[in-house]
Amino acid sequence: MEILVIEDELSMATLLKQGLEEEGHSVVVAGDGIDGLGVARDDEFDVIVLDLMLPKMDGLTVAKLLREDGDNTPILMLTAKDTPRDIVAGLDTGADDYLTKPFSFEELLARLRSVTRRGRGERSSELKVDGLILDPATRVVNRDGKELNLTRTEYNLLELLLRRGGKVVSREAIIQAVWGFDSDVESNTLDVFVSQLRRKVDAPGSVRLIQTVRGVGYCLREPEA
Repeated sequence: MEILVIEDELSMATLLKQGLEEEGHSVVVAGDGIDGLGVARDDEFDVIVLDLMLPKMDGLTVAKLLREDGDNTPILMLTAKDTPRDIVAGLDTGADDYLTKPFSFEELLARLRSVTRRGRGERSSELKVDGLILDPATRVVNRDGKELNLTRTEYNLLELLLRRGGKVVSREAIIQAVWGFDSDVESNTLDVFVSQLRRKVDAPGSVRLIQTVRGVGYCLREPEA
């Protein structure tokens, strides 16, 4: 997808750009509201990730002006404000969804998939490896025909590993993606969740898919013959 990120916090903008590009998306970043509005008007995007609190022009005004232009590009609004009044204000100006900070990267990806699917018809996006099937649209996971009962965190962890296509994901990258950019989750907590996920995904008698790469992190792939 072609994604416009309008975010003034440099560290957040950098992490969003890096993470989304690793997912295969093309990302343009604008650091203030006026810049972002100009870029959105000059180019076409599949979705706009729009921070609410921006210098020069706030996100509400950016969204309002784009909708007045007749621009129906899906908008996912990001903000630290989470009161009902703030949420209603964002949606009333034309935002399609609202995500409060801090958030996990996997939740951001899920929201982006949701807002870009609306009005375009459902796309087949199942992730499959050796009898393991994850459907992001329904969040249903099956292994060899048996549905797995996963917690939200276990699901997000599994989806992250599946989307990496067998590549090794570092421990730090997993924690940032699953628990959030500002998370203080420790490495041993990650180990506990991986262990719980393994008991459900790699049941006795099945091929072991979740693999540990010592000193680096984890990956999900079929073992080499």
